[in-house]
Amino acid sequence: MKKITKITKEMTIGEVLKKYPKTVFVFSEYELHCLGCSLAEPETIEDVVKIHQIDIKKFLKDLNKVAK
Repeated sequence: MKKITKITKEMTIGEVLKKYPKTVFVFSEYELHCLGCSLAEPETIEDVVKIHQIDIKKFLKDLNKVAK
């Protein structure tokens, strides 16, 4: 049985990047270049989309597509 990948808005940027390194390309596509910043790692996906005014549904969909 295949494990279903699910990135949620509650996950931190650090957690997502550690579990799914290829998602770095999605962050870059959304012009989120602060990934190396020590303050960004503990931020949740929800925090980031609010700050950068990104559509959370589309962003999560794109992250999960790459994480599969």
